[in-house]
Amino acid sequence: MRRRSLLPVLAATALPFGASAQSGWVPDRPVRLIAPFAAGGAADILARIVAEDLSPLLGQQVVVENRTGAGGAVGTESVARARPDGLTLLMASQATHGIVPNITRLSFDPATDTVPVANLAGVPAVLIVNRDLPITSFAEFAAYIRARAGQLSYGSAGIGSSTHMTMALLLHMAGLDVTHVPYRGTALAMPDLLAGRIIGMTDTITSALPAIRDGRVRAIGVSSPAPLPVLPDVPPLGADVPGYEVLNWYGLAGPRGLPANIVTTLHAHMQTLLGRPAFLERLASQGAQPLPMSPEEFGTYIARDRQQWADLVRATGMTVQ
Repeated sequence: MRRRSLLPVLAATALPFGASAQSGWVPDRPVRLIAPFAAGGAADILARIVAEDLSPLLGQQVVVENRTGAGGAVGTESVARARPDGLTLLMASQATHGIVPNITRLSFDPATDTVPVANLAGVPAVLIVNRDLPITSFAEFAAYIRARAGQLSYGSAGIGSSTHMTMALLLHMAGLDVTHVPYRGTALAMPDLLAGRIIGMTDTITSALPAIRDGRVRAIGVSSPAPLPVLPDVPPLGADVPGYEVLNWYGLAGPRGLPANIVTTLHAHMQTLLGRPAFLERLASQGAQPLPMSPEEFGTYIARDRQQWADLVRATGMTVQ
């Protein structure tokens, strides 16, 4: 199954939103930014980077709140049910809007109960394994699994999370059989990986980098089509599994009915951040690639992503929970 690229040529797109913030919305209270996964994961890390730099632009503190569970659905629903006053926002992601709606029966629909505000960045995944295993490449990883078919397990940030589905896609395309063990965030899966209770997991570069850099785990492949500057010696998984390419996207969303002036103001501020070299350096240090686009383009991007994961669910016969 070949993944179609979701990277539109948008970096050079002119975004005429900056001036609108001058006469736009100003919050009168602190703003909550819901990160629907555990502390230490990519959604949490990126939310905190955004909150720190967005707060002075809004003139109010942006407070990150972790609301975990159900592959991000718990936090997403809390935003979908919130008042559309701009004071409750979501760090939306491929998991919350692209994957979970395809594999979980929800009492809400992120496509209609939340509105896209501003895409932030795309974060490739990295396949990490226990450092004590005799595995230094994907070929060795595949051989190790085939010799122990049905005996091994891998971790993820939860059923339907991007870390679950990126690994499920990889295993499906490579013809490998490994049992999925969901956690409430990859940071919570890490102790079992270090202890050897799971063989590995695909995690976002953002959250996996600390463990890779200090040698606690071994990185054997990335989901991008080329090696990354932060991990120049780690090859793309697509070299061993042709057609495999995944980019986990993150961006801001709000409740349905969010007024246009609030969307415009928040979008303009996010474009301001994405134009600052220091902010881009912080993203790059986490392995994140900026993905600026208009709210309308962001909505189209989300819809395309959701369809691609629907295709995977059909191809694998994955059960809807």
